[in-house]
Amino acid sequence: MDFKDIFLDIPVLIVIFTFLTSIIYCIVQYSKVNKNLKIIIKFLSTFKKNDLNFRFKELDGWMMSNPYLSIIWIEFKNTLVFSESVALKEGDDYQYQDVSSTVQNVQTTFDPLYFFNEETLVTSKFNYKMVQTMPTILTGFGPLFTFMKIAIAFGMIDFSSPEKTINSVGAFMNGMQAAAFVSVIAVSSSLIYLLIEKFMFQQLCKRPLAQIQNMIGELFASISSEKFLYEILRESKIQNNSAANLIGVIPKQFKSAFNETMAANLVPYLENLIFGLNQLNKQMKEVAKGSKGGDEVDGLF
Repeated sequence: MDFKDIFLDIPVLIVIFTFLTSIIYCIVQYSKVNKNLKIIIKFLSTFKKNDLNFRFKELDGWMMSNPYLSIIWIEFKNTLVFSESVALKEGDDYQYQDVSSTVQNVQTTFDPLYFFNEETLVTSKFNYKMVQTMPTILTGFGPLFTFMKIAIAFGMIDFSSPEKTINSVGAFMNGMQAAAFVSVIAVSSSLIYLLIEKFMFQQLCKRPLAQIQNMIGELFASISSEKFLYEILRESKIQNNSAANLIGVIPKQFKSAFNETMAANLVPYLENLIFGLNQLNKQMKEVAKGSKGGDEVDGLF
């Protein structure tokens, strides 16, 4: 039995067909994933952390319109914390102050890798379990077809006559050779499949995925929700302390302002009033000297 006949054997053809089909499926699916990941990389490369506050609406619109990661983005967006600010009025002007001094730009309370990972962006986009199972299937074809060929070969042995015995033994040896070759083909195809699949997964999926994870990590710094609440509490305590100090200073400032007002306005007014009364008294005394009722007028003053 030559190698041509062995390769045309049905079990060998089944193993080869399964191997080629699996490789083609991997190439097609990994290429699709690679194409989508490159589109995401190209879009994210146009954003920087400093201008994310102003361009977040643009980022949100594109992510929501992309069916490849819209669901992931919705879940991730719920964890974002924006750099909020409050308006403080000072006179006729308004000044804006951040709620927290440590929360800048847009941050997330979860690790971005929890959402943008291998499972969400790669393996969930196709039947990855089947891809991982194919080496086991190819390896399992080996003993399956080997024992089947051995059983068929044993069934071909005929001891009814010496000539039939010799001929059947020759056919038995050919069957055993084919059985062994099926196992070799099955195990070899499984190993080759593993090498090709791992190499393609690394080049087409893992590398662009790592690049996306780095870009997301640079755009959205991670901050725990507990830390953010602590920062809000700290800022609130600082503002309460400032308000308490201001309330304590108000009476002193009021007293100082009142004294200054009295000294600047009321005291000169009283002095002028007393001066006027003294002048009036003087004039009335001078008038009273020439009148009869001078004594009574003097008694009034």
